[in-house]
This record gives sequence, structure tokens and C-alpha cells, in this order.
Amino acid sequence: MAPDYDRMRAAMVEAQIRRRGIRDPRVLDALARVPRHEFVPANLQAMAYDDTPLPIGGGQTISQPYMVALMTEALGLRGGEKVLEVGTGSGYQAAVLAELGCRVISVERDPELAAQAARRLERLGYDVQVVVGDGTLGVPEEAPFQAILVTAGAPRVPPSLEAQLDPQGGVLVIPVGDRGVQELLRLTRRGNRVLREDLGGCRFVPLVGKEGW
Repeated sequence: MAPDYDRMRAAMVEAQIRRRGIRDPRVLDALARVPRHEFVPANLQAMAYDDTPLPIGGGQTISQPYMVALMTEALGLRGGEKVLEVGTGSGYQAAVLAELGCRVISVERDPELAAQAARRLERLGYDVQVVVGDGTLGVPEEAPFQAILVTAGAPRVPPSLEAQLDPQGGVLVIPVGDRGVQELLRLTRRGNRVLREDLGGCRFVPLVGKEGW
């Protein structure tokens, strides 16, 4: 008998997301719609809605559902924004951003992961532009971005990403720290000033690239 993924997803949103303080109804609705089990290897689909990150190959992971929700909510999206995601991975986070009505450009350094994610997103009906490249350098030809989301831990905020933020309130959410533990930061750019907020501790795989590890 096949797992009841709809029930599992609804339970995930209630227990892992809503009860932990995520309040944005649009984020909750997006997490309730995106079929997370489609973004993990077949042998792990029964665990897709568990409260944990999962391996997806290439030394990469799909993030814990709560962390996806927290980072997405921190962007303050209302729909229509141009969003850059650094670290496509499985494509799950990009799908959540697309569900919010954003134009999503996602950068992945691993060509195989990028190709798999692009095919998966297309099959599931998500309009996401997947680019192969060094995500620490962003996608300057598409800048400025109203939001940038980095799904890997950086030793510092990459200057290229900060420079590609919309000066009229562009928001960057990024884990910064060492290779094991990071602090989740939110940077908001207003003209030449950047407001920096600490959203708490987290653990991500390293952000590899010219302005990363």
C-alpha cells in the first residue's frame, strides 16, 4: 500500500512548521502544496516528511522542512519578486519559492544535480530557471534581486551577492559561520546601507566557490 503523502505533508506542516512559530499563511500554504517526497531519492520517500534533512547525492542534502519554512518566511515575499537561490540541490526550495509566485533563478555548481533538479521541476510544473555555475558570484546579468536565499553555509557574506541585492529593500538570507555550525543571517539593503539581523543557529553543508569555501 502506497504511503498517504498528502496526509504526511499536512501533518508535517502542522507539527513541524505551524507549531514552531511560522505564521506567514502563504509560506504554510506553499509547504502544504509542494510534494516533498518527489524531491528525495526513491528509497527515502517514506522519510520525506520527517523532521530532518536527507541526503540527495553528491554530498548534498535536502534541508529540514522547518529550516526551509524559516528561511522562506524571513524573505518576506509577497509574490512577483525576482529571487535568486544559491544551491539548487534537489530543487525543493526553488519549488517552494515558485509556489509563492516569484520568478526564481537557481544556481547549482554540480551539473548533474542541476540537470536532475531542472527535469524534476519541469515535470512537476514549476517554472524555475536553473543555472550551472559558482553561486557565490550570483548571477550578475539578472541583478538586482528583491531576494536572495543561500542554502549552504558560508565563511562570510559573499560581496557579489550583497552587491546584487535590490537597493530598495532587497533581502539576503544566508547561513554564515564555520563548516560545522553557522548563524542564519538576514541582510536588508537600503541604498548603501545594509541592516544585519541574526535569526539563530543552523547547520548546512559548506558553500563552495570563489567567495565561499
